[in-house]
Order: sequence, then structure tokens, then C-alpha cells
Amino acid sequence: MPLSATGDTSKTVKLERYNSYLRKIHSTKVLKASSKVLFRATLLIALVLVLLFAVNYHPHSDNSHHLHRRSFLSTGLFSSSSSSSLAAWEKRVRQSSTAKRQHGLSVLVTGAAGFVGSHCSIALRKRGDGVLGFDNFNDYYDPSLKRARQELLEKNQVFIVEGDLNDGPLLRKLFDIVPFTHVLHLAAQAGVRYAMKNPQSYISSNIAGLVNLLEVAKAANPQPAIVWASSSSVYGLNTENPFSEEHRTDQPASLYAATKKAGEEIAHTYNHIYGLSLTGLRFFTVYGPWGRPDMAYFFFTKDILHGKSIDIYRTQDNQEVARDFTYIDDIVKGCVGALDTAEKSTGSGGKKRGPAQLRVYNLGNTSPVPVGRLVSILEGLLGTKAKKHLIKMPRNGDVPYTHANVSLAYRDFGYKPTTDLAAGLRKFVKWYVSYYGIQPRVKKENSHAEESA
Repeated sequence: MPLSATGDTSKTVKLERYNSYLRKIHSTKVLKASSKVLFRATLLIALVLVLLFAVNYHPHSDNSHHLHRRSFLSTGLFSSSSSSSLAAWEKRVRQSSTAKRQHGLSVLVTGAAGFVGSHCSIALRKRGDGVLGFDNFNDYYDPSLKRARQELLEKNQVFIVEGDLNDGPLLRKLFDIVPFTHVLHLAAQAGVRYAMKNPQSYISSNIAGLVNLLEVAKAANPQPAIVWASSSSVYGLNTENPFSEEHRTDQPASLYAATKKAGEEIAHTYNHIYGLSLTGLRFFTVYGPWGRPDMAYFFFTKDILHGKSIDIYRTQDNQEVARDFTYIDDIVKGCVGALDTAEKSTGSGGKKRGPAQLRVYNLGNTSPVPVGRLVSILEGLLGTKAKKHLIKMPRNGDVPYTHANVSLAYRDFGYKPTTDLAAGLRKFVKWYVSYYGIQPRVKKENSHAEESA
């Protein structure tokens, strides 16, 4: 074979190799470009899904989220509502927040449609303070009861803004409209056992909601003094009795208790850094008219009247479970006393100007009563024997015994409970049968006795 032919073949092979190399490079570039496009598309889709989840997720229910969105539309803050509608809404906010007595307080009450919140709002308004309510009307329990409380507040000239604690723009709007002197922060996800079903709701409300409120309050000018609801649950596995504010609270027995303990630590932080005046109130088993349906005294009453059996817990060593049941009127007096003695916050524009007040108090009845005794009182008031089912207390976060030492609250603002359990339950049952339109058997028996006499 001629040398020239051999050279041509060699050149052809090299050329093919070079072209193959170029094709590989091109394919690699195309693959890399495709991978980048695919990655970016995947990332974009993921972000869209997260955004959709965040927009539509609510810690309680779809229904409460719908109510929350509707509140924005009704207020006109985030919609194309007319300026006149917004002006009318702002007018209602100002009117409700304006005190009717000289040197009266202007109080934002969160959780105003709740049990304690509604009672406190009415008490403050009746003495001439300005009160603006704030509530998301979630469906942790029957929202119709909250709506009924709202109607009661409307009759007492208290307006409730419907919204969520985690909505910063809405809260900031309220603080822009009204220079609140105080905040009574009672909104929270309550209940010990429910935390096992919906733990995220406790984080969203009791921690994130609290932080969001404090963030808005710290930037307000003037900063309000804040009184807020902690809980006797923070004592957890503490065995010292009666429970004192000086006792350890680092052994929570439930997620609810843990979030309330976290709230106390968060309050300390905002007090230390931003000069917010903060007072935490540890409530002990509050009961009374307009109460919460998830509380034992409430659903015991319902089940006894309907002939259903009720579970009565006993401790693992077969002891009676006891609670320091505290009547709502006594709790209201404690809340008002804490507001009246709360010192001004010392910050301005988010900056601390000096040391600020930081307090925590027990608010209880100081007289623990066995749950069995509670049932006996209800049996007498309802004229019906309960179908009792004695069981061991499950390990669901409940504690066997609570007992409040309230000497600190008595010293600082004269807190002194005056209602025993029998008297308080009598008032509750009277409200219950009236609200639900029930004729208790005890009244029928009394009427028969009067006729025979």
C-alpha cells in the first residue's frame, strides 16, 4: 500500500475521533443544560407547592381558615373594599378601644370570644375601660358558643376583630389605629389531651402567636404593658404542695404545659431585650357560666343529663384525682388586678430605655377538691345520678393534683378567691340549663313536692 494512502487513512481516523469528541462535548453540555432546567423547574414546582400549602394550611381546621380569610375581606384591609367600608371599620375599632372613664385603660383582649376573655372584656368595659377584642373563632370546640359570647360582648359595646395572632399586618394595623395602654393576651390553644391529636396547633398559637404579638408590641409607640395567660400546667411533675411561683417548672407533663413554659421564657427575653412590661398568670382549672365544653365539669353535666356514663380518673396508686377549681369571677378579679398594677413598658421603637416589670402569679382557689366530689355536687344540682366509670388516669399529660399558693397575688394586688365549688357550680348549672333550654329534674321534683304540700 502506498504511503500516501496510509496517511489519508490515519487522517480520516483522527478526524472521526475528533468529531466523536465534539459530539460527546455537545451531548454533555446539552445534558448539563437539561439537568439545570429540570432542577430549576423542580425547585420552582416545590416552592409553588410550599406556597400553596402555607396559604391554605391552618392549625385548627379549614373552617377556621375560611373565617380568617373572610375577616380580612370584611375589614377591607387586604381587599378592594371601598374606603368608606375601611373607615367604618376603623371607627368601630376606635370606639370600642376608647375609655369612658377618666384615666381609663385601653386594652386589646386577645381570645375575647373565649371563656376567660369574654368575662374579662365585659368586666373592663363595665367599669369604663376601652376594650377591643381579637379572636380567630377556631373550631377547637363548638364555634357557635363563641359567636354567642360575641353577641353578648356586642351588647356591652365591645367589638371583636376577627383575625389570627400570626397575622402581623393585621395586628400592626390595630396598633397603628389605637395607642393601647395594655394587652390582655388570653388567646391560646388550650387543652392537655388535644395536644396528642394536633400538636402543631399548640406551636402555632402558644409560641409563634405569642412571639408575633410581642414583636408588634415591642415596635409600638407607646409600648403597652402586657398581662398574659400562662397555666398551672407548667408545674408539671412537681410534687411540692401547694404550688408556689418559686417551685421548679422544668418538668412539663404535656406539650400544652411545655408551650406555656416556653411562653414564660419568651416573655423574659422580650422583657430583658426590649423593655416590655410582662405579667404571666398561671390559671388553675377555671370554671363557670359560658365555660369551655372540653372541661370535665362541662361535659360531665352534659353526659349526666343525657344518661351517659362518665369516666372518673384515679391515680396509678388508686388515689383520687383532685383539682383546685377556680370560679371565673375570681379569675376576672385577678386579671383586672394584674392590669391595674402593671407598670409601663420602658422601651420605645423596639429599643429598651430601662429595666421593665416582669412578674408571674398563681391564680387559684387554694382549696383542691376531688373530682368525685365535683360529680356529687353536680348530681345534687341536676337531680340525676351519674353513671360513673372509675378508671386509671391515662398517661396523656394530665397530672393527679393541683393546689395553688396565691399569697404573692394577694400581696401585690389583693387577689382573694371567694367562691367555693358548690356555689360556683350552682351558678354554672343555672346558666347551662338556660342556655341549652334544658329543664333539670331537680326542679321538677321540687315542683311536685310543692304541689303535694
